[in-house]
Amino acid sequence: MKPLGSVLLEAHDLQVHRGEVQALTLPHLELRTGEILGLIGPNGAGKSTLLLCLAGLLRPSSGHLAFEGSVLATSRDLAAYRRRVTLVFQEPLLLDTSVAENIGVGLRLRGIEAGVRARRTLESAQRFGIEHLLARSARELSGGEAQRTSLARACSLRPQVLLLDEPFSSLDPPTREALVQDLGKVLRETNCTAVLATHDLLEAVHLADTLAVLQQGQVVQCGPANDVVNHPVDEFVATFVGMETLLGGQVRECTAGTFTLAVGDREIVGTGVVEVGQEVTIGVRPENVTLSLHPEGETSARNAFAARVTRITSRGPFFKVELDCGFFLSAYVTARSREELGLGEGREVFASFKATAVHLIRK
Repeated sequence: MKPLGSVLLEAHDLQVHRGEVQALTLPHLELRTGEILGLIGPNGAGKSTLLLCLAGLLRPSSGHLAFEGSVLATSRDLAAYRRRVTLVFQEPLLLDTSVAENIGVGLRLRGIEAGVRARRTLESAQRFGIEHLLARSARELSGGEAQRTSLARACSLRPQVLLLDEPFSSLDPPTREALVQDLGKVLRETNCTAVLATHDLLEAVHLADTLAVLQQGQVVQCGPANDVVNHPVDEFVATFVGMETLLGGQVRECTAGTFTLAVGDREIVGTGVVEVGQEVTIGVRPENVTLSLHPEGETSARNAFAARVTRITSRGPFFKVELDCGFFLSAYVTARSREELGLGEGREVFASFKATAVHLIRK
């Protein structure tokens, strides 16, 4: 994880009510200089509400923001803060004029002189690969080009905090992937501090240093992206971050940091310390499961089971294979592996995973 600077923006005891519904409850959240924070969660979880609060555009029912250590207590404080923050929406909001004028409009409104404005407009256009479009009318842009223009405009302002509200969700997959890659490069090169709201886990993991998972207006887990993905705190987070196999059982044995869990009439070995007799849930990520045609004795993994393929579905460049091992298990394989193993519904295989791949969720 890259080194981060000092705390730039803090939220304390934020609450937002919409009528009688409490849309957001946030005891504390901090954003450090150079950090990219990903807000993930299902629709209606509170991601956009939190972004609007962080942008200073939605006044919370209670609580406050602090920027560079100073509480934003007055309207004047908020107005000054908003000049240092830029918000990019899901749909690009462009003027009926050229790409160059769209990128430079914020600079013009802030009184930046023409020469500096032209230089920063070109620089931002180059960063997003649209310098050849500067003279084109915004009406003639594709969806991806329009969003690149919107992002170039935001970055030309050199905000101290860049807020992004699902900026890729309306784009087709190839355009979306290319723009995610380019935005990541820009954020790294400029050491930009940013908050990205998205329901796409892959986008969030690619761009963010830190992930905050929201559920019903509350942050249920926040931490380094890899920790959240691989060590979810509960079953909701586990499901949302792609830990498709979740199994409940009773601990039969625990010695030297390794436990044995009874799942039906099968036993699964995991790492961790837990009391014998305790009911727990474990999770296994599908990419940590290996399939083979060999008997279980030929694998070094602690967990190896005879399995039958029950379903195969496409996951872009991979295939998701659902298995019956006496319990449900999900695995990902490449197209080549699927062909080599002759995978199809009803195929008998062996599934294995290491004890270290077993994530323990305590009830």
